[in-house]
Amino acid sequence: MTMLIEPLQAAAPQLKLCLPEAIEDPKKVTFALAWDPSDQAFEPYPNLKLVSSIAAGVNAILACPSLPHSVPLIRITSALQAQMMAGFVTWHVLWHHRGFGQYLQQQQDHEWYRRDKQAPQEVRVGVMGQGCMGRAVSDTLVGLGYDVAVLSRTGQDVSQGALSLVGDKGLDEITRRSDILVNLLPLTPQTEGMLNDALFSQMPQHSVLIHMGRGEQLVEDDLLKALDQEHLSGASLDVFMQEPLPSDHPFWAHPRIVVTPHDACEPTASQVMKQVDEALIRVNQGEQPPGLVDYQRGY
Repeated sequence: MTMLIEPLQAAAPQLKLCLPEAIEDPKKVTFALAWDPSDQAFEPYPNLKLVSSIAAGVNAILACPSLPHSVPLIRITSALQAQMMAGFVTWHVLWHHRGFGQYLQQQQDHEWYRRDKQAPQEVRVGVMGQGCMGRAVSDTLVGLGYDVAVLSRTGQDVSQGALSLVGDKGLDEITRRSDILVNLLPLTPQTEGMLNDALFSQMPQHSVLIHMGRGEQLVEDDLLKALDQEHLSGASLDVFMQEPLPSDHPFWAHPRIVVTPHDACEPTASQVMKQVDEALIRVNQGEQPPGLVDYQRGY
């Protein structure tokens, strides 16, 4: 957070930002920006009106024992961030669908070979999650002609042209039908460890996992097993149980895995502070702030 304080302050000169060690009177603090707070991080501040993550994730903040659940917690959700995620996921879908890894190998081998092709309409893509980012991803893939199914909590406000699936039955169906399965679900007790041997065994032979959710959702050994047994043909991973990914981790050298360093999308300082400023105004007016987290659901 130390490196972020200057760009965040520059993006919102009307607000006074301080690192905890620089705060002279904790009673004057009315909002807190956080990412991975210590257990006692919120204890000194009795007059908090708002707590905000500096990104879309809030699981580390929710796990903090001193977080006052009477205070609104928001996560950063921006259209620009969603567009970045949509572009990132689409690149990975195309990478696996069109076999760009094989083209790169052919170039290294000086081999001219035209691969068999599938039209997008013949490729079934499942998108798990229909929040701001999931909706942008599925909208983009529908626009490119893919056969898209989406999994959401309510079945409301999903991409037009996509098959809408809900609940446990929907999870089973999207798993069984997806040639490429994209995970954008938040981390909750229900989604922790969900990408496991049982789920992979339900996916079609030679299908692909694109994992952009949270590292704790993936059972890493189960993925390696599914790839090594050639049930899955590939995986793209942007999030991991341990970050940075250790240099000796088997994911780095696996020929069927694309590793990226949790870099799909990141809000700018101006995007963060624009939403925080709007949230503070709404909270002071007794209104619901944008990006409000449901403490019960965990997102």
